[in-house]
Amino acid sequence: MSRRSPFRSVPAPGPRLRPVTNTQTITCTSCKHRSVTQRWEEQLRVCGNCGHHGAVGAALRCTQLADGGSLAMQQFDDIGERDFLKFNDGIPYTKRLAAARDKTGLDEAFAIARASINGMPAVLACMDFGFLGGSLGSAAGELFVRGCELAVAEQRAMVAVCSSGGARMQEGIVSLAQMARCSSGVSMVSAARLPYVSVLADPCFGGVTASFAVQADVILAEPRARIGFAGGRVIEQATYDKLPDGFQTSEFLLEHGMIDAVVERGRLRTTLATMLSALMSSRDAS
Repeated sequence: MSRRSPFRSVPAPGPRLRPVTNTQTITCTSCKHRSVTQRWEEQLRVCGNCGHHGAVGAALRCTQLADGGSLAMQQFDDIGERDFLKFNDGIPYTKRLAAARDKTGLDEAFAIARASINGMPAVLACMDFGFLGGSLGSAAGELFVRGCELAVAEQRAMVAVCSSGGARMQEGIVSLAQMARCSSGVSMVSAARLPYVSVLADPCFGGVTASFAVQADVILAEPRARIGFAGGRVIEQATYDKLPDGFQTSEFLLEHGMIDAVVERGRLRTTLATMLSALMSSRDAS
């Protein structure tokens, strides 16, 4: 009897927005400038006044990066519920998961998709900060690794868009173990000599930053994204010192060599395609 493939495509969920009319507006969280919602979406949720990059959910991010008609969201039916500790901080963990699923339309903090980016075949692994702060639980770690396995199986490049607050406390040490689990997925992609590019979006912290987010061949970040391990206030309290201006922003990290480029959202798709093409050409030539 043949084994059913763990990779199954499903229609891409649309971004969870109310119907847009010309009278609806949205206020930039940075400069408080008001924009018509339709214009805001056309600008990829980037403020036309100050350039602030607003939050983007995982499903919408996949849509923004993929070529038209190429996007195929992946559904993994065997991930299941994972409540090892029966955690209850006043609200049971299972109820928090149910609320996050209803809010985002996702099963977990990752959306995994097959796609092409300006013609380059890729697997997208996009995190959704709206799903429990994009926290890295065991199911989320499993999804990332499944994405890596899909990239290797189909000889596609791997692209991860990372936005997270770090480990998921409701799963304890099992959540921390996902740093190693996701690193093993990156190793599979590297061993297959396939390109892996990560994009760090605001915010990106904790175990995600300390593992697969910064293990890519090329590390990109959106403008003014906050990136680090511990938060700035925690560091100041531990060191009894004031941090430099702009500390833990993408521009600061670029200046200090942690990332390779800061790329505006409007140029992200073409930049990714250029990077993937160069990396794949180098692989084929060697």
